[in-house]
Amino acid sequence: MKTYETTIVFRRDLTPQQVEDLAKNYEKHLTKNGGRLHKIENWGLQALAYPIKKNTKAYYMMLITDTKIEELNETHRLLGLDESILRFLSIKVDTVIKKSPMMDSSKPKREERHA
Repeated sequence: MKTYETTIVFRRDLTPQQVEDLAKNYEKHLTKNGGRLHKIENWGLQALAYPIKKNTKAYYMMLITDTKIEELNETHRLLGLDESILRFLSIKVDTVIKKSPMMDSSKPKREERHA
């Protein structure tokens, strides 16, 4: 099994609880058949760099798991079918980072630009 970092971007009109529930559901798909969850991070509601399907903000969730490629492919298939998901990306990682830069509260948040 290899370690993968999967980032999922959810529509803004979902509630935070719905986002958590959907992330847990995809976590189950990634960790079945002996997979293991290293970390799950909720990055919350973030501004998008450009509109995606008329959304300017979205909820971000990151999961780091040890999983088989077959389980990852099946999860990608399910993510592609789910209309509440705007984008997703999985990458293979060599090491698991303890604290993601998105969760670093020491840096001030960038103010939103208003046109």
